[in-house]
Order: sequence, then structure tokens, then C-alpha cells
Amino acid sequence: MPAPKPPAFETLSLHAGQRPDPLTGARAVPIYQTTSYVFQDADHAAALFNLERAGHIYTRISNPTTAVLEERIAALECGVGAICTASGMAAMHLAIATLLTPATISSPPPHSMAAPSISSHIRCRGSASPRPS
Repeated sequence: MPAPKPPAFETLSLHAGQRPDPLTGARAVPIYQTTSYVFQDADHAAALFNLERAGHIYTRISNPTTAVLEERIAALECGVGAICTASGMAAMHLAIATLLTPATISSPPPHSMAAPSISSHIRCRGSASPRPS
């Protein structure tokens, strides 16, 4: 008997990152409309905030619905993880901030925070000329 085939793209796009609810058998991902989560005790909260344990702390950081979306995208892209943001600007910030070091942020050009292709279009407040280099 041949080995089972791995799930196709279509199957992953519908089912990756989530299992049916064991209590109800529901297949669809529920939308968790909550802002905060209950901690078992102070040690549990400390472990979550110290990233020693997986779990949700506050919905703007993570929530079960977003976690399923991130796992699904990672599965579709054959990745190990994914991060979802609320806007393109937030995604750009995460991408750029990940590449920066403290020295990059505080050092003068040419090692300044913004690339010349970006910073050359930034105008000083109240000035019609580009920011001085």
C-alpha cells in the first residue's frame, strides 16, 4: 500500500493550523472576540510573559483565531512560522525593525535608520527641501 499523499494546497488552505473542536465537532475556526485571557495563577502569568510557555496574554499580541491564520499561512508557504499584522505599515515596521541593531538606529549616516532611497524623500517640517544628509 502506498504512503498517504501530503495534503494539497487546497486542503491546507482550509484545514491547516486547526483541528475540529473536540466538544462540538465544529470544523470552522471560531472568532474569539476577547481582549484578555485568564491566568491559572501568578506563576502561569509570569511564564507566559517571559515566553517560557506558549499561550495568549492579550489579544493585540496574539489570540487563538490569529494563531490559526498564522499556522495556516506558514503551512501554505512551507514555512516554520508566520506573523500577521493589522496593516501594511505594521508589517513593514516589523520587517525593518528585525534587521536593525541599536547601532544602526543611533549612528549617523550612512548607517542611519532609514535607507537613502526612503529618507531622501522625507522633508523637514516646514521646509520644501529634503532632509539634510
